[in-house]
Amino acid sequence: MLELRLLNDDDIPLVEVWLNKEHVKKWYEIPQLGVSINDWIYELKERNGEYKWLTHLIVLWQGLPIGLCQYYQCEDSRDEDFGTLPLVGSYGIDYLIGEESCLGKGLGKGMITLLVDKVFSFPNAQRITADIDKENKASERTLLSCGFELFDAETSRYILSKQIS
Repeated sequence: MLELRLLNDDDIPLVEVWLNKEHVKKWYEIPQLGVSINDWIYELKERNGEYKWLTHLIVLWQGLPIGLCQYYQCEDSRDEDFGTLPLVGSYGIDYLIGEESCLGKGLGKGMITLLVDKVFSFPNAQRITADIDKENKASERTLLSCGFELFDAETSRYILSKQIS
């Protein structure tokens, strides 16, 4: 069973190991944008300070940590360009599976589904966006299988709108 729980200080060394694994690092270390693994670690350590607008969650499968995800209100992000996406009511998500033994088992879809359910439980949430590297086909397939649609092909930004019932 998959679960999400808040990240705590004891999780940071494990997340750092995940971020340095080749299957994660190739998507999270972005030299052309000046983004290094150290930037991600700094963000985690400053989650109660400079980055308190982000919520970091550890993904558990059968009680063991296997990944990390986060969500945030887009209007709180000062660094990201959302193009024509309306900021009010929009949340951004990021995610990774750090344990190689957990890849290709459908856990990414389960993780994103849990994250979407969490975000859409907030009264102001109208849409969720994720931007991924255009070459990350596994992430693209996972987002599409979760109901996301391509919003902007140039930035490889995907969107899922809340269904009103």
